[in-house]
Amino acid sequence: MARSSTPFSLHRLAVALVSCGLGLHAAAQSANPSDSPPSSTALPGVVVKGASEAPLSVGGFGDTPIAKLPLQASIVSAERMTDRGLISLAGLTSLDASVGDSYNSAGYVSYLKVRGFDLDNRFNYRRDGLPINAEAAISLSNKGSLEVLKGTSGIQAGTSAPGGLVNLVVKRPTLELTSVTLAVSERGTIDTAMDWSRRFSDGHGNDKAFGLRVNVEAAKLRPELRDADGNRWLLSAAGDWRVSRDTLVEAEVELSRQSQPSQPGFSLLGSTLPDAKSIDPRINLNNQSWSQPVVFEGKTASLRVTHQLNADWKLQAHGAIQRLVNDDRLAYPFGCTASDGTYYASSYCPDGTFDQYDFRSENEHRDTDALDLSAQGKLDIGGMRHDLSTGVLFSRFRSRLQGQAYNFAGTGNIWGTLPTVADPSLTGTNTDRTERSTEFYLRDAVQLSERWQGWLGLRHTRLHRESWQVNAAPGAEQPTRYSQSLTTPWLGASYAIDPQLMAYGSWGEGVQSDVAPNRAEYVNKGRALPALRSKQWEFGLKSGSRSVDWSINYFDIRQAAARDVDAGGGLVERVLDGTQHHRGIEAQADLKWTGGGVVASAMKLRARIEGSSDASLNGLKPANVPETTLKLQAHQNAFLTGLELQAGLVYEGKRMVLPDNSVAIPGWTRLDLGAKYEQNVGRQLLIWRVGVDNVTDRRAWRESPYQYGHAYLYPLANRTWRASVEWVL
Repeated sequence: MARSSTPFSLHRLAVALVSCGLGLHAAAQSANPSDSPPSSTALPGVVVKGASEAPLSVGGFGDTPIAKLPLQASIVSAERMTDRGLISLAGLTSLDASVGDSYNSAGYVSYLKVRGFDLDNRFNYRRDGLPINAEAAISLSNKGSLEVLKGTSGIQAGTSAPGGLVNLVVKRPTLELTSVTLAVSERGTIDTAMDWSRRFSDGHGNDKAFGLRVNVEAAKLRPELRDADGNRWLLSAAGDWRVSRDTLVEAEVELSRQSQPSQPGFSLLGSTLPDAKSIDPRINLNNQSWSQPVVFEGKTASLRVTHQLNADWKLQAHGAIQRLVNDDRLAYPFGCTASDGTYYASSYCPDGTFDQYDFRSENEHRDTDALDLSAQGKLDIGGMRHDLSTGVLFSRFRSRLQGQAYNFAGTGNIWGTLPTVADPSLTGTNTDRTERSTEFYLRDAVQLSERWQGWLGLRHTRLHRESWQVNAAPGAEQPTRYSQSLTTPWLGASYAIDPQLMAYGSWGEGVQSDVAPNRAEYVNKGRALPALRSKQWEFGLKSGSRSVDWSINYFDIRQAAARDVDAGGGLVERVLDGTQHHRGIEAQADLKWTGGGVVASAMKLRARIEGSSDASLNGLKPANVPETTLKLQAHQNAFLTGLELQAGLVYEGKRMVLPDNSVAIPGWTRLDLGAKYEQNVGRQLLIWRVGVDNVTDRRAWRESPYQYGHAYLYPLANRTWRASVEWVL
């Protein structure tokens, strides 16, 4: 069958969406109160800062609002996270159509996709703009917002996967604030938190020279998922010191710990997709008597000094350290040996049984250090204004692990009724890594004319990476060592159609660096592969006003693909072969009216493998990537003063389960409902929140990650309730 060059009429859809957006803009303009004749009885105006005016710190262009940047991003505020009951980064998948699940297991690390590409937890995450390792349970209780940059990030990160970046923005001192929250949910989860902030005098007439903000959280976890009880806590403090009118010093520290058993995935039964309605989503296959919790401990601290040289230029030094210690443990189902001797490598047995392993990798240490030195300012050259940012980022990452257990423990089943026997012997090897990088960068926003603006960025990265196996036999450590120099450019142009509507186009590159696995079956084991470059084109319209913020864009990303090919004699070789080509249309809108609003986003994605030397792979869809997604959150003030009703809708289309596209899981829709009531008690405020996720108790396969040659299935969580009260003094 001939394959159309536009399988779902991308260009036609783009024209329709742009036309719709221009109509929406015209409607917003006509409804804008500022265009109405003045009234003698009009009340004084109140300026409300909307999402379109919010700066995007991870974008790299200073305080430029999102609506004026030639790229796509979203910002999720702390209030929105609280209203939705989000407790981990995986919660982003319910808010933004471009963000999806990539192997999100309860009690474990959050893994995300953006624009269909898996984010790399080692390189695609930032904390106040500095690189961190996200192989951890990251608490959100001291985060002021989450930023998601979509698309290639070559000018923001030295090496990263092409989907985008996630930036965690830490809460900083504000004016006087005391907030205490008590929340209950699920089978008895209890979560308590405090957010406290004050400003202090320096004794020399400046009564706001010092600021301090403290966040404390402690939770007893009893989720709907069985055999997954645990606990978590966080203690953080952020302070600042206005040394002078021109110099600001900011420091913060965060300590956290989470202990909770995680959740293995279900799988195919032979070649058959099990009916999701027949699976109880509360069953945890990690329910053996010997199962141990996964423990994540984290320590993070940062120091930032900003000095304003003059009205146009400022200097900044920003450094951070992160120390992670993990105990990764799981009663791990993988594959199946049937009674007739048949081995199923990518699934469980047709009768619902599987091989279970005792997996333990304890005392994992991951350390990250980063220091960014930068200068930002304005110049007039040739009659054009340049907003410049330049600097250098030094970073270092070290992982120090020990031997791991991965031992056969017996036969389990998908009903969780068969006991197996522990074997914690540390018979397996692990890999230690040391990585260093130096990244020089320059970004410039050039005002070409009253309406035209040019954007450019360049990042040059010098990296050195080495690794070696631990717990290996003497002489079998298989060390690897390599260095690379990489340069990633980015160009953009924007045109102001009117003060609120902007058209833009951009082109940029990203890069990943990798080596062939350090395993005996690879003929090129431990050798560096050529840089995996990604290239992206993007075109769009963006608009921001008091009544509606919206954007529509088309993107096209091509990423070099690496795969294993047969090298003969039972050996394989990791090579670059073909591309992973993702192109699609995104649309976002934040509609605001008196007493309510709707935030909606949608993405139509075409993801394919192209140009492979193996013709059978070309045209295939990657596993676990939906083609159509829709996310919507609505809120409206109700009949009672202070009461707000909330609703959320999530739709995700079908996903491929296997790389050969022979099995797919159907799409699903989830409805969430909630309410918030603000009650004034004297000079204090009580905020009551209640919510029910998956109101209809829909049963479906939520995602289908494919890892290590095995297909996994994660069920949509069953109906889940939550309630909280926040006391604001």
